[in-house]
Amino acid sequence: MKKIVKIIGAFLLVCILALIALPFLFKGSIQDKVLHFINEQVNATVHFSDVDISLFQNFPQATVVINDLSVTNHTPFEGDTLAYSKRIELAMGMSQLFKTSSQAVNVTRVIIDEASITIKTDSLGNSNLDIAKTTEKEQTTPETSSSDFTFDLKHYELNNSNIRYQDDVSKIKMDLTTINHVGEGSVSGQKIILDTQSSVAASLDMDGSNYLDKNKLQLDAELELDLENQKYSFRENKLLLNQLPLEFAGFVQLLEKSTLLDLSFKTPTSDFKNLLAVIPASYAKDLNGVKTSGDFSVDGMVKGHISDTQIPTMDIKILSHNASFKYPDLPKSVTGINIDTKVKNDTGNPDDTYITIDNFTFKIDQDAFAAKGSLRNITKNMLVSMGLHGTVNLANVNQAYPLELEQKLNGIANANVQVNFDMNALEKEQYQHIKSSGSAGIKDFAYTSEELPNEIHIQQANVLFQPETITLENLQATTGASDMEAKGSIHNLMGFLFAKQDLKGNFDVSSTVFDVHDFMVEDTAADSLQQTTSTTEEALQIPSFLDATLTFDAKKVIYDNLTLKDAKGTVKIKDETAYLQKVTSSIFDGGIAFDGKVSTKEKKPNFDMALQLNKINIAQSFSSLDLLKGYAPIAKALTGLLTTELQLNGDLNDDLTPVLTSIKGSALAEILNAQVNSSKAPLISKLDGKLDFLKLDKLNIKNIKTHLDFNDGKVNVKPFNFDIKGVKFTAGGSHGLDKNMDYKVTMDVPAKYLGKDVTSLLSQLSPQEAKNMTIGVPIGIAGNFTNPQIKLNTSGAVKEVTQRIIDKQKGKVKDQLLNTGTGVITDLLGGAKSKSDSTKTNTTNTPEKQLKNAAKDILGGMFGRKKKKDTTKTKN
Repeated sequence: MKKIVKIIGAFLLVCILALIALPFLFKGSIQDKVLHFINEQVNATVHFSDVDISLFQNFPQATVVINDLSVTNHTPFEGDTLAYSKRIELAMGMSQLFKTSSQAVNVTRVIIDEASITIKTDSLGNSNLDIAKTTEKEQTTPETSSSDFTFDLKHYELNNSNIRYQDDVSKIKMDLTTINHVGEGSVSGQKIILDTQSSVAASLDMDGSNYLDKNKLQLDAELELDLENQKYSFRENKLLLNQLPLEFAGFVQLLEKSTLLDLSFKTPTSDFKNLLAVIPASYAKDLNGVKTSGDFSVDGMVKGHISDTQIPTMDIKILSHNASFKYPDLPKSVTGINIDTKVKNDTGNPDDTYITIDNFTFKIDQDAFAAKGSLRNITKNMLVSMGLHGTVNLANVNQAYPLELEQKLNGIANANVQVNFDMNALEKEQYQHIKSSGSAGIKDFAYTSEELPNEIHIQQANVLFQPETITLENLQATTGASDMEAKGSIHNLMGFLFAKQDLKGNFDVSSTVFDVHDFMVEDTAADSLQQTTSTTEEALQIPSFLDATLTFDAKKVIYDNLTLKDAKGTVKIKDETAYLQKVTSSIFDGGIAFDGKVSTKEKKPNFDMALQLNKINIAQSFSSLDLLKGYAPIAKALTGLLTTELQLNGDLNDDLTPVLTSIKGSALAEILNAQVNSSKAPLISKLDGKLDFLKLDKLNIKNIKTHLDFNDGKVNVKPFNFDIKGVKFTAGGSHGLDKNMDYKVTMDVPAKYLGKDVTSLLSQLSPQEAKNMTIGVPIGIAGNFTNPQIKLNTSGAVKEVTQRIIDKQKGKVKDQLLNTGTGVITDLLGGAKSKSDSTKTNTTNTPEKQLKNAAKDILGGMFGRKKKKDTTKTKN
């Protein structure tokens, strides 16, 4: 007996060791078989981190686990991940491990965990699912073909997985998230019976319109699969859409050129809670405790073929009669609910599908609202005919229904409107095809938006609907510190509401106070784009949804730290750009006029502006405008009036103030009348100390004109002339925003101001000559405005004055020589002296007389006259 026990124990030990060792022995062959199977099937890059084999997990079956399986597409979706699964478990008979590489492995159980599948079709019709390898028929026949794996599933699972579908051709996007699906199979003759349980959150967008938003679907379905005829029948099925229960029956059959459907569905009960259950849970909230009355039912059928040109006929009815509901935590109820809506297609032609709203009414307190209309040709160019009538206090909606909105509804809306249009007319802006009549209005309405920084409060707004035209008769609104009244025409209200178009119109706007920042949104996402010169971390944006022209008349406009009075002009807003036309206003005790644009469309906001400033106060303008303060810092020492024309363009900071280093342009400036206060500018103070003869402090200057241009943070000033107390100046040069400067100035200074040495030289001139003599004195100005370096070259001026006086004296001597020589020539040629002259006694032997005598001797010798012998010795 002991020997038998030992033998059995040894046998069991060997079996256990074998069960432990076999996975390691066969892991390589199974892993190779998995890789070979996948590579034979797909034209894509497949990768997995590991393959594990266990004989204990599902004993007596063997278990193969593939970890981190990914499938990556080739061109034209190269690099995109088609599918990924964290874990795939395959169960099979233990004998399958001993099959050779040429024999197929039969799999009976599949479990897929945390899979993510992305299915795409691009605009050219290419699908990332087209990865299956094709083989020529002559290479493989059904009789001889084999595969590495065959599937005889008895159980399968898909756990916590996601599927995303995107079709750029049909403009359909569908997301199925948190998918959990379990199926058990059994074979009955030629048919397979599947018992399945599924849950998923579904989102669906078609052509930019959202139809499902994370709506929860639960399906318990018993499916009969007739694989021979490709017919799939629903035997006992219960669908839960959010919390709306539906029962359905019928079948789907795949034919050669079409798919045949024959399905019917209905709500199992007619409780009005069924309607609330259809609404996404995030909006409807918990239905526990909600009191309802009346009924609600959905009853429909879909029957016929689906092909490239045909859809099934359908008849779906949605009905409710005199229903009501009240949430336990809300003070008001919704009553008098009546719904009569049908979705029908009687022909199978997709264009013949239509929706009719024969009746839709409800009441909150005494406010009643009704709608009636139809949507036809919904698959192509949808035709909309809709009538709205009633009055609703919007604040009551939040008190009767638990909507989660970004803002609470408020205000009283009224409408009596009939509209008729087609979507093509909206998209192509063919307003002549849009017919509307009636009126609508709202009062005491407050509105907030991500594209507006402050709440807009509309005290009153009335809109008149007419064929082809919608007129804003009166709008009174406030936002922040701003107020406005407006009237005008709206070109595309329906396109704005239904086709996601920009709001277009022409408006006349008046305001007593208009603060520009009340209409600029703060974009905190723009932090990464912040300019180094910006003083804010938030970006202001011109609203993107506006395409409007505003003619405005504002008593006061506030922009940054500027205040404009009696501002008038036109602003055209389009594509996040404001175009300013013929804008005029009073500012800095003078006038301003400008044209140009401001744009926030690009990553860096920018502007291009032509400005005219007329007789503005220099002190006020240069203390308020960073542009003038940065480019003309010396102006802070001036008080008076300035007129200038500027043509500028450049970038803007996030708060829409200019980036000074980016500005390019030119200007023509004229100082009409200004007084200098040297104490406010080190440059003038230092220059004043160098010019003792000319006191610049409290100096008045007039009518100075100069041309300048801006580029790369630098100002280039063309040479210009001016006069200060009879001293003429010529100045020109450049300076930068870093306050460094390089200027050349020339003063035409009276010579008498150049010191005692020059004054003594001037005494050799006549008083008139001394008074009129001026000399150009060069001045070099470098350094910066806070620490200027001034070079005044007076020594050169003194040398020049000295030389000019010497030259002037030489000229006089030459003139005297010429005059004396002329007299001698006259005497020699017979010009006798009068007796009175001959008898006149001249006891002074002057240089002039000596010069004259010498000239006579020279000229006499030249003409051959004999010189008389001097009897008298002449003293020189």
